[in-house]
Amino acid sequence: MPEGVSFVLLLICTYLKYTTSFNAVPVLGMLHGCLFTAYAIFALMAWREQRWTFGRFVWIMALSVIPFGGIYAERLLGREERETAPSMA
Repeated sequence: MPEGVSFVLLLICTYLKYTTSFNAVPVLGMLHGCLFTAYAIFALMAWREQRWTFGRFVWIMALSVIPFGGIYAERLLGREERETAPSMA
């Protein structure tokens, strides 16, 4: 989710850069780049730890470059985790 939120903030700041004198794009661009790198590293770790197929890994990485796809990926993986987690009852 942080990567997706940073993308939205970067879009807003890009708009503000061209319509006002406010320019936070260099800072938010760097932050978004760092969060994207973390997303990719965590996806690699999950691929190995969760024993995902290569296709699943490619799908998760493809979602990371589609606008708001990272948010969708997080919700998808969270739902799957809740469905497969043992109940605490």
